[in-house]
Order: sequence, then structure tokens, then C-alpha cells
Amino acid sequence: MKILLLSDTHSYIDDRILHYASEVDEVWHAGDIGDLQVTDELQKVVKLRGVYGNIDDHKIRASFPLNNRFIVEGVDVWMTHIGGYPPKYNVNTRDEIRKNPPKIFICGHSHILKVMPDNKLGLLHMNPGACGKHGFHKMRTMLRFEISKGEIKNLEVVELGSK
Repeated sequence: MKILLLSDTHSYIDDRILHYASEVDEVWHAGDIGDLQVTDELQKVVKLRGVYGNIDDHKIRASFPLNNRFIVEGVDVWMTHIGGYPPKYNVNTRDEIRKNPPKIFICGHSHILKVMPDNKLGLLHMNPGACGKHGFHKMRTMLRFEISKGEIKNLEVVELGSK
């Protein structure tokens, strides 16, 4: 299964994002959607999973959960917007991660692309950076990867150019 992981669109969607979305099986949005038009456009071309972020209003919060935990191709995935980084997880996720760690832990919020293992818990932490135009980041980024038979493969950074 091919996955496109993005975050922090802050109401921004363009043809490049939609092009990459059309080439995968699912898009995962790690919050700060900004406007349901973003997710509506994505859902026209691909299956979407998402969570709401701290800037998202009541309409988005009614459409997406704070935490989204699911299994894809035998891989346990937990996505939330504000999650922290190994080993300093956010207070709202820390206890559950330690008790029942997923194989992939995804968050957004920081606008900083970062992929790092937590060897102690046996998980992979992923933050795709930000693909919107609002925030301090200079390069708009997403992550693309595959999940097959319990393995994460072919992870790559997608750079969309400067904001």
C-alpha cells in the first residue's frame, strides 16, 4: 500500500499536492487542516485518514478525531497532531505509547520534517513537516512510503518548493 503523509496545510491545497495524492492508495493528514475544502479535494482523488490539529475549528473537529489509531497491512499506526518526539512524548500520549506502542507514531504541529526510530519502544516516529504556506518553515514537505506485509519501505521526502 502506497501512503502519502502530510500535515499543516493551514487551508492550503494545490495541484502538486493533489498530483502526489493521486499516485497513492491513501493520504494521511496529521492535522492543522484549516479548511474542510482541503480534505474535500483530497477525498475526490484518494482515500483519506486524518486527525484535527490545534488550529482546526469545530467543523473539522466533528469530521476528524484527535487521535486516529488503525492497522494497515499488519502495521499498527497512531496519528495525532501534537505528539512530541522520542523519548519526550507529549503528556497526552506518553503513557499510552509506553504501555501499548504502535509500529508507526505520526504527528505534525512542529512544521519540522523528522523521521526517527524509538529503539526503546520499537516504533518509527514520523513528522512530514508542513505542506501549507503558513508558518515558519521554508520548504513545503510531505513523506511518501509503502507498507507491505508488516514492513515500511521506500520512504522518501517530497519537497514541494519554498512557500
